[in-house]
Amino acid sequence: MKSKKIVVIGNGMVGYKFCEKISSKTNEFSIIIFGEEPRRAYDRVHLSEYFNGKTADDLSLSTANWYAEQGITLCINDPVKEIDRTNKTIHSSKGITVAYDYLIIATGSAPFIPDIPGIDKEGVFVYRTIEDLDLIKNYATQSKIGTVLGGGLLGLEAAKALIDLNIKETNVIEFAPRLMPRQIDSAGSGMLQNKLKALGLHVYTNKGTSSIEGTDRITALKFNDGTELPTDMLVISAGIRPRDELARLSGIEVGTRGGIIVNEYMQTNDPDVFAIGECALFDHNIYGLIAPGYEMAEVAATKICDGYKTFNGFDMSTKLKLIGVDVASFGDPFTAEPDARSIVFEDSHKGIYKRINISNDGKQLLGGILIGEAEAYNMLLQTVTNKIVLPPNPEDLILGSRGGNTGTESAGLVGLPDDALICSCEGVSKGAICNSVSDEGCETVDAIKKCTKAGTGCGGCVPMVKDLMVYTMKQGGKYVRNVICEHFQLSRQELYDLIKIHNLKNYEQVLDNTGKGDGCETCKPLVSSLLASIWNDMILKKGNDTAQDSNDRFLANIQKGGTYSVVPRVPGGEITPEKLIIIGQVAEQYKLYTKITGGQRIDMFGAHLNDLPKIWEALIAAGFESGHAYGKSLRTVKSCVGSTWCRFGLHDSVTYAIRIEDRYKGLRSPHKLKSAVSGCIRECAEAQSKDFGIIATEKGWNLYVCGNGGSKPQHALLLASDVDSETCIRYIDRFLMFYIRTADPLTRTAPWLNKMEGGIEYLRNVVVNDSLGMAAQWELEMQALVDTYQCEWKTAIEDPEIRKRFNHFVNAPEENDPTIQFKEMRGQKKAENWTLA
Repeated sequence: MKSKKIVVIGNGMVGYKFCEKISSKTNEFSIIIFGEEPRRAYDRVHLSEYFNGKTADDLSLSTANWYAEQGITLCINDPVKEIDRTNKTIHSSKGITVAYDYLIIATGSAPFIPDIPGIDKEGVFVYRTIEDLDLIKNYATQSKIGTVLGGGLLGLEAAKALIDLNIKETNVIEFAPRLMPRQIDSAGSGMLQNKLKALGLHVYTNKGTSSIEGTDRITALKFNDGTELPTDMLVISAGIRPRDELARLSGIEVGTRGGIIVNEYMQTNDPDVFAIGECALFDHNIYGLIAPGYEMAEVAATKICDGYKTFNGFDMSTKLKLIGVDVASFGDPFTAEPDARSIVFEDSHKGIYKRINISNDGKQLLGGILIGEAEAYNMLLQTVTNKIVLPPNPEDLILGSRGGNTGTESAGLVGLPDDALICSCEGVSKGAICNSVSDEGCETVDAIKKCTKAGTGCGGCVPMVKDLMVYTMKQGGKYVRNVICEHFQLSRQELYDLIKIHNLKNYEQVLDNTGKGDGCETCKPLVSSLLASIWNDMILKKGNDTAQDSNDRFLANIQKGGTYSVVPRVPGGEITPEKLIIIGQVAEQYKLYTKITGGQRIDMFGAHLNDLPKIWEALIAAGFESGHAYGKSLRTVKSCVGSTWCRFGLHDSVTYAIRIEDRYKGLRSPHKLKSAVSGCIRECAEAQSKDFGIIATEKGWNLYVCGNGGSKPQHALLLASDVDSETCIRYIDRFLMFYIRTADPLTRTAPWLNKMEGGIEYLRNVVVNDSLGMAAQWELEMQALVDTYQCEWKTAIEDPEIRKRFNHFVNAPEENDPTIQFKEMRGQKKAENWTLA
């Protein structure tokens, strides 16, 4: 019989983690854990996924019999009511009295409930447990307007939950002047707020709530400025308070503002009583993230086992996806002059905000903020944590390297020390991850998770874990296959070849012959894209139609407010007055918002789903065709006026741009393609920012490839110089077919080249020098695709079965969506944002 006993109060994530840690170190103790909820420990970090179909069992941190297997007694639905430190016992609400040698208090925190008149009305909820979520879920069925009080991390998670519950209107109220005031600055908050508004979320900052209106149930919120906001339900997420009441009653020292005071070993003023997680107050700080709670559990377990490990505070960097928007902060996000210098990148069009703070000598990264795009978060955090010396151009950290493959990303990962902390939740180092691959044979992310637990907490480190796995495997001389998903244990390139070899023509045939299961949202669009790339079939051909994403399914981009855009092809940007008139007439008839795009086309916004076929008919009758603005295919070939009009023009860039666009229109590829033709080196068509760009020279054309605009701009690189028109097209044929065959899904040509061993020199060898001996075959394959081109709009309107898909109501095919509303903007009509009905 075990002579010593540990009692754990609180069966949340941190209490469970302590049990896991102590069980892995020793079997000396008898352990009993008390939880007040009616279930075993579950994942609160991903609690919102409960509204997306995950069950309580899915969220559970352990199997039903895990506690018994570890020799742990679990008492659920039985909170501890008293700690008797004199007799070293605890008393539970069900009358159980247990003696302890060591006591672990992991009671966590409770939602802060502000003292607002009316707070006890029906329809007011907190957002903390699965039981809370069940109450919210049931009440939402009778609510049209939902409001969240609190614009912090948890408040925005709660707002996402209301969106998932199809509440017609969702509001967020924040007392501070900005959202997420502890993580992001005012500019970042403004960008985040704009993105949330675009999704139909109404955000109110600087708002103090004075009362909750309604007789028995909530009907409105009244604010300190005298205004009111109607609402049917309210979810409170205004902060947390540490659950320290048991400690306080037993004479354990607590802070003046709450929290159980602990030392560096997590001990209270009673050395046999420990506090961990959100109830613990260390160095005047309460740590509200899961990673420091897990670290506290490790420290306490180590101390009890007579080991040495201390808690010295914790980095509160975090990366989350809130309502589909990346948000991250790391290091010191707020430091500014004169203590540091800041570099800021802001793209209001795409909703991207990036800020990094660097030391005055330019050598160290101190912290930063990422909104809208946070791919670089892991490496930026490692740069801060390990004090990695910054490159000569620190702005590359957020803008990306420009002008070719520098290898900085992989070099940064490889250059991290072995003790660099990759998974802060579980305290797993780079060395431990690499050793699990090289020594333990873990060659999948799931295997590494089981071996090291890296990536099993918040999951933010998983991309870096995968990169380290691939790097270690390559170092060991192993071939690394980048498989598509669990249903296809093949790379995209391998699947491309198998579809051709076996002559597979639809998704079901591909799945039956090369995959398993039913498929998923990752593989279905990818397979459809491959089928279109190989056979040039109509994207909505029967057998592939269910595998499309929303834009391809409707041959149009879905826009804010639930309307669609129509973008006819305008090769080279050249258009006759007659065609301009037709576009104007169509836009006027269907009340569409019109705009000239950066790619020299005219975009028409605000089309109802029902009207799309009729709009296409009118455009096709005038000689237009689909511009493929919705597809992973060629978008535009931009041109200047060239020698036709410009006194500097060397060649007829417009005619050549039209020829290029007519040749590659409809070509399906791993990602969208953009091109341009400039008539001279003055580059008015901006050819060097395109996937393939052509610039006139005195002797012919220069061909540039793998450029990229957007949030990670990169200049295209010279592939061939002074070539004639026919040779240039042959090189483009080869380049595009090589890209289509070998690029990973959703990879633009620029990152495809960046990852290519040998870079532009290797690509030139393949395309120009035909080092693989594939040039003739690729040219034939491209010509076959060119010869079988079809306008998808035309096919759709001529096929009655396809046309039926564009009815909003099956039983009223001519009726438009009545929920779509419009408002006037600069003399045109703009769709109101989604109401999330």
